[in-house]
This record gives sequence, C-alpha cells and structure tokens, in this order.
Amino acid sequence: MILHSQLSPQNLRSKIHSRTIRFGGNKKLKIYGLLGCGSGKRMKRENRIFFKDEEEALQNNYRPCGHCMREAYKQWNRKYPT
Repeated sequence: MILHSQLSPQNLRSKIHSRTIRFGGNKKLKIYGLLGCGSGKRMKRENRIFFKDEEEALQNNYRPCGHCMREAYKQWNRKYPT
C-alpha cells in the first residue's frame, strides 16, 4: 500500500506508467477500484491509497468498488453480505 500523500505528482505518474500502481482505494471506507473511477477521483487526497494489484487490496480487507468493479463487488457481496 502506498499513501497518495507520500507521492509527488511526478512519482505517482511514473508508478502508474510502470504499472507499479494499478488500483486506488479509500483508506477510511476500505474500498478499492480502478484508477479511472469517478468515485475515486472525487475522494480527498489524504484518504486515497494505492495498490499494486487486486490481491494486495483484498489482503488488506478492502472491498471492490460497486461502480467500476461491479462484477467483483457482486462476488464479494455474496461472500460477505451486509
């Protein structure tokens, strides 16, 4: 996990381009999703966190975003109904 607040804009772009970062998440809500998701783009920088892959997000108890990762969210919701 990498906190957004720990990255400079140039470093962030470099990590995204090299695919070191592939998913973003909200550390308060424990939700992760695609980097292009509108919901993720609206969150505050201090709440944003990045993951190298989906497995890393799941290992840290984050759930898939219901907007940009609809199928993964449905599967997660079947396992862990609210």
